[in-house]
Amino acid sequence: MNFCSDNVAGVAPEIMAAIQQANQGGMPSYGADAITARVEQRFADLFECKVWAFPVTTGTSANALALSTLTPPYGAIYCHPEAHVMVDECGAPELYTGGAKLVPIAGEGGKMAARDVAEALDNARAGDVHHVQPAAISLTQATECGTVYTPVEIGAIGEIARKHKVKLHMDGARFANAVAQLKVRPAEITWRAGIEVLSFGATKNGALAAEAVVFFDEALATSFGFRRKRAGHLISKMRFVSAQLDAYLDNDLWLKLATHANAMAQGLVGGLKAIPGVHLLHPVEANEIFIRLPLEIVGGLRRAGFDFYDWPGAAPGTIRLVTSFATRAEDVAAFIRTANSLAKAAS
Repeated sequence: MNFCSDNVAGVAPEIMAAIQQANQGGMPSYGADAITARVEQRFADLFECKVWAFPVTTGTSANALALSTLTPPYGAIYCHPEAHVMVDECGAPELYTGGAKLVPIAGEGGKMAARDVAEALDNARAGDVHHVQPAAISLTQATECGTVYTPVEIGAIGEIARKHKVKLHMDGARFANAVAQLKVRPAEITWRAGIEVLSFGATKNGALAAEAVVFFDEALATSFGFRRKRAGHLISKMRFVSAQLDAYLDNDLWLKLATHANAMAQGLVGGLKAIPGVHLLHPVEANEIFIRLPLEIVGGLRRAGFDFYDWPGAAPGTIRLVTSFATRAEDVAAFIRTANSLAKAAS
């Protein structure tokens, strides 16, 4: 009954089977295998365009290396203050860019508004040698607050990026959850809206350790292979990483897994909202719930065997609940039932 993170879930059976299948016999190394080639074609089919896709094993490497192709050492990367690249990657973007500066732009629900991005870039003092130069914008989809950017919102920021000649990156660690919520074609919230490189996540949604950096512009992809090797993320037995992505993209498995995770989150929040004293911090649009409960309920849930995180910096009783492809409906029901029992006992 663990609601700490989608990272606590195991591996989807279809993906584990694909890893086992890739273990039969020998294959060329360092990504020269047929599975890796097939994965790139799957991404092209998914996004309805030519892409340049590079498998890696962690979201941090995907984000940091992607941003390194967009940003010089004297550049600025604009992102939300709660973005993973800002607070949870131990300086990896700064390291791999050679010292680029992350510039936060606050916004409700983990999202940057186009008007605020425009204001920041209008006042960035481009061309002034005394200041870092605007180079990239990084959007998180779904956001760290469990909300999603719509195609219109991304498109508006994409227009601003083009106007100011900066590149647009998307951290898609929970990209599948966003697509499942929005019910749009993946192209509509990526390259058609102005995204030039996507960190495509799979690990949080059923993979063992598999992400991909997907470029929609060949010129930007030119240096990535060298950057990936130099950073130690070119896996010799790449077929085992690619096999995960191959199975993940096959027959829309990625979307099915995310749809289940989102549905479990909706069921969970739907059952909790009716409890007296409960306050929902953000709309639940993916698989994360940020909610404030009376302290006696929080303590009682933990004593009953439920795991979740207290949210740092928030008021006492604020917790984060995350569902996954493996979340069971009976655990969601048990959480709601226990919370209601604790509320009645405290009233």
